[in-house]
Amino acid sequence: MFLQTIAKEAGVVSSAYVVAFFVTFELLMPVQALFFPEFPSRASLLFLPHGVRVLSAWLLGWRSILALLPGVFLVFLYVAGTGAFVPSRLAAIAIAVSVPTVIFFVLRLAGWDLHPQVGKNPRWVWIMIAGLIISVVTSFLTNWVFDSSLEDYFAYLIGDFFGLFFLLLLLLLGLRHFERVRAP
Repeated sequence: MFLQTIAKEAGVVSSAYVVAFFVTFELLMPVQALFFPEFPSRASLLFLPHGVRVLSAWLLGWRSILALLPGVFLVFLYVAGTGAFVPSRLAAIAIAVSVPTVIFFVLRLAGWDLHPQVGKNPRWVWIMIAGLIISVVTSFLTNWVFDSSLEDYFAYLIGDFFGLFFLLLLLLLGLRHFERVRAP
């Protein structure tokens, strides 16, 4: 039963991650290039996969690491081919899947338990703040591993923040629509 649950979560979360990646890089990045042709970084200014990472860590806790891993690995494999197996990319994969869970755990230890609870409405502003903290840590570690420029660091931060904001907005609009349709 437990393995089935983990497999289902991995299927849903990893699929969402891969879809968010392709929407970001195949749809949004060409639009970004039109509006910001001089932008030197290859980072997306609306990085939707960050929203998937944060929301899955928020909803699933430590299980999000297992749920994200196949999707994150497939994306790295798509982008880098066999280069996905070089140490810096393997480290980036580990950072991408583990930092969100670790940050939510640290926040819980500090007294900010943001995980969903029955009968309590989510604190979306605090989830955004947690997402920003996750972005800062992830951006710092990933750019350190890849020895990227300071410009890339800020581009990652911007993309992560707006990617999470956009996905949260879609989630909230979807939930409101669902409540209206369900209400008598």
